[in-house]
Amino acid sequence: MTGFQDSPWQHHFVETNRIRLHCVTQGEGDLVILLHGFPEFWYSWRYQIPALARHFKVVVPDLRGYNDSDKPASGYDLDTLSADIRGLISNLGYTRAHIVGHDWGGTIAWHLAQKFPQYLNRLAILNAAHPDRLVQELAGNFDQLRRSWFVFAFQIPGIPEWLIQQNLKDFVKRLFRETAIRQTPFTAEATKLYQQALEKPGAIAAALNYYRQMLLPQNWMANWGRSPDLITVPTLVLWSEEDSFLSRRLIEGLDRLIAAPFKLQLVPECGHWIQQEAPQTVNRELLNFLRQE
Repeated sequence: MTGFQDSPWQHHFVETNRIRLHCVTQGEGDLVILLHGFPEFWYSWRYQIPALARHFKVVVPDLRGYNDSDKPASGYDLDTLSADIRGLISNLGYTRAHIVGHDWGGTIAWHLAQKFPQYLNRLAILNAAHPDRLVQELAGNFDQLRRSWFVFAFQIPGIPEWLIQQNLKDFVKRLFRETAIRQTPFTAEATKLYQQALEKPGAIAAALNYYRQMLLPQNWMANWGRSPDLITVPTLVLWSEEDSFLSRRLIEGLDRLIAAPFKLQLVPECGHWIQQEAPQTVNRELLNFLRQE
């Protein structure tokens, strides 16, 4: 990509779960995997990669369907997305990793920690809904329903893809700049890179499939009425206070879902794109957390 010819990180493809994920890597040591959200790709972690790579092997995949990773027609449910990351850990030669996730990447990280804790050393969540809490809030919290109107709009087959494609430059620019409190990271070059990633064939449909799979009855009914599996690995949650998309109610009572050391850190005057808007705060908190013995 333009602007990265002299970057210290490397680009690789890793086979996992019958697909190829494009990954950016830097550093050596214990494995840290950074999982991006919608509608981003590895680039959203550009401020974290070199800082963490001084102490860890940092691997940042483009999630299934995004940018240069494979874009199959199916597999956008949390079980399959989690299997992608489990296979990534194994195929990199590791048995466990620190998992850090933002937005959809964070929801995948929550799911991994619930269902497959043996793959995790530590879990760090940045403005990402716990899947059990999100279903609850969509069902009974008008504030979250109002913030999540787009989730329901995305359920219509075909039309959202066409509308976004027709207005892609404006869609990307408005999505980041109108919802960020600290707008400095979202330069014309940055928004162009996000636009170029979404222009790749199949990328928009794949990104929307995450939301479509989430609301399929068989996916959310499976756990309806059941007590959620407790998180049993040390957990850090960083949460920006001015998130346009996620209600603060999503972090209420999280301690009841975590049977391990847990820290919640609020970041004021910051929007949804926390690791880009407040990179120094995020880097400091991640390093303090991940380097604990």
